[in-house]
Amino acid sequence: MVSSASRPRIGITTYLEPTVWGVWQRDAALLPRVYLDAVVNAGGVPLLLPPVGTDPTVLDVLDGLIIAGGCDVDPASYDATPHPQTVDTRPGRDEHEMILIRAALAADLPLLAICRGLQVLNVALGGTLSQHLPEVVAHDLHRPSPAVFGRTDVKVESGSLTERLLGDRSSVHCYHHQALDLVAPTLKVTARATDGTVEAAEVDGHDFALGVQWHPEENPEDLRLFTALIDASRRHHS
Repeated sequence: MVSSASRPRIGITTYLEPTVWGVWQRDAALLPRVYLDAVVNAGGVPLLLPPVGTDPTVLDVLDGLIIAGGCDVDPASYDATPHPQTVDTRPGRDEHEMILIRAALAADLPLLAICRGLQVLNVALGGTLSQHLPEVVAHDLHRPSPAVFGRTDVKVESGSLTERLLGDRSSVHCYHHQALDLVAPTLKVTARATDGTVEAAEVDGHDFALGVQWHPEENPEDLRLFTALIDASRRHHS
């Protein structure tokens, strides 16, 4: 059992990518360090969850779960034909994360889904995605250029968990060209960008099951979402 003085163990899903280090060129499980630092600085212990050997019982040793950002979700997972701009998918990672999401929700384990993570959460619960957002909103400010984060102003719904954590408005780091289209029945939209893009959603009936379309880990000065996840993880085991 996690005590109030303990550092909750937070699982974070990872990439599985061709990687180069030293003289080696091999597939490796990896994750940007900013995720790790955010969890540590918020009071947790990060544990990496690679998308191989998926076993939902791993959640038994965790106090909370983060579904990290990354590549496009495979359109086959929501019965769609790939868009020409949907070129980088990892079906194995999709399946891995959907298994963990469903198991986490079944156990009411605190869950924070980030960027792609919100999209996977929506698909896991029966929703669909817009595969190329610039065709919907007529601009590319959500992903201004390769490896450059944009800034998005979001308006938060009154009375939501998101509002309790962030207030009624926030300016956030973003990097995505896909977004929620048909929202899953058990998801409640709690924030939108000024162009209407879904920016946050919560799963009905859970203490802490929140997805955001932006990248909170990219702002080390604002740990509110990570701190809230840590607090919820302590409550889960109190």
